Amino acid sequence: MICAQANLNDYKYIVVPKRFEDFKKVNQYQTSTLVKYLFSENGFNAVYDDELPPDLMSDKCLGLWASLNEDSSMFTTKISVVLKDCGGAEVFVTQQGKSKVKEYKGAYHESIREAMESFNAFQYAYSGKKEVKEPLTLNFKNDVKSLKDKQISEKLEPKGINTDKVERKSPKNENPMVIQEATTENQSYKSMEPVTSDVGSKKDNNVKTNAEIWYAQEISNGYQLVDNTPKVRMKLFKSSNDNVYMAQADGKSGMVYEKEGEWIFEYYENGSLVQEELNIKF
Repeated sequence: MICAQANLNDYKYIVVPKRFEDFKKVNQYQTSTLVKYLFSENGFNAVYDDELPPDLMSDKCLGLWASLNEDSSMFTTKISVVLKDCGGAEVFVTQQGKSKVKEYKGAYHESIREAMESFNAFQYAYSGKKEVKEPLTLNFKNDVKSLKDKQISEKLEPKGINTDKVERKSPKNENPMVIQEATTENQSYKSMEPVTSDVGSKKDNNVKTNAEIWYAQEISNGYQLVDNTPKVRMKLFKSSNDNVYMAQADGKSGMVYEKEGEWIFEYYENGSLVQEELNIKF
């Protein structure tokens, strides 16, 4: 366990795929959002595989890449979470989480949560060991010249720009990606991740947009959506179709469904059909 702790501290990011290999759909059964949330809850800097920060884009070895190892039988779902480095070598494998729940989503959630308990005893703190400055290499067509002499490389560096100094300072200024409280009295989850701009995107002008983030909490027959105060803003009730829910909110009744990666609340108001885009975190 001590060795595993040291190894994990060498990596700056945990990369979670939007679609795990064994699934047909993006975020099927909300597995990707659950794994990313649980890593963040344990202090790791978790990011999605299509939202890599600039330093990870340029150096994939700063991150560990998460995957699910399923060894399920007819009556039991068995899941382990595997972390691999940029070369595909396994760095850490969790304990095997198990569930006998018959419903797929409930089974995956229970087994993943049990598997992720392997990280509960960790006190993650990034050591910065992977950010070792390499000698400056310039490529002039087919002639590659390595400049190891610090004085020469400084002369070639553009004036006013020192990316090495900026990189060393950045960890001090980093803000936590997630601020959360989970107690019996209070439950809140606030994401500090940048929100993608809608400027230039092709959206239906008839669809209203609700920019406020609502967080999904499981109830016996679906979910309740709460804001960050936290206050219950909407209730979703399961239907016979995946990702389609009957919804109630502020005296309005309708349906909430997923369309092209967005959640839409559809209801009638004054005889007119209204579509409202919701920002839901499962």
